[in-house]
Amino acid sequence: MPAHAEEIAIAVARINRRLRQERHSELTPTQLAILGALRVAGPTTPGALAAREKVSPPSITRTLNGLVELGLVDRQPHPDDGRQVVVSVSDLGEKVLTEERERRDAWLYLRLQELEPHDREVLTEAARILTRLAES
Repeated sequence: MPAHAEEIAIAVARINRRLRQERHSELTPTQLAILGALRVAGPTTPGALAAREKVSPPSITRTLNGLVELGLVDRQPHPDDGRQVVVSVSDLGEKVLTEERERRDAWLYLRLQELEPHDREVLTEAARILTRLAES
């Protein structure tokens, strides 16, 4: 593997681990990630969410079932297909996500303020590029 690929992979893993340390939730990283993805997607079927997140339908179903049991996700009958359901983030789920994201973002904001403005601009552009990579 080229050195720059390894360097990027290590840096992304380390910042991800550091951001996870700012969590104060009893939820697993997977549960938080799926809850956040559902917030972005809006009301959708579990199958559509699994495809979007590139995970298996059984895996997303297990995670969503746990989130429903905790009251963080609402499950409603599909309006057009009685064999399916539509899931969405509940009010409690929105509250949990907001609190977690605010805590994480506050930590990151303080760290970013320690950088030179140019470095912050570079990281902002890198975030866009990394998002495209993750979605490819």
